[in-house]
Amino acid sequence: MLQLTIRVREGFGEAARRPDRGDISITTVIIWVAAVTGALLIAGTIAVVIAKYNGNLGGL
Repeated sequence: MLQLTIRVREGFGEAARRPDRGDISITTVIIWVAAVTGALLIAGTIAVVIAKYNGNLGGL
């Protein structure tokens, strides 16, 4: 836990010294979150459909 605290403090110190570190923008984060959420929703929908119709798909 001490190492984590030290690392976080070093990160804040670095941010104070160099405010433009090339961090990703909030827009990029929003796009990634939306893409991952969409992918999980699609995968979940496919899983639900397969589970619902599993018996009917056995003859295919």
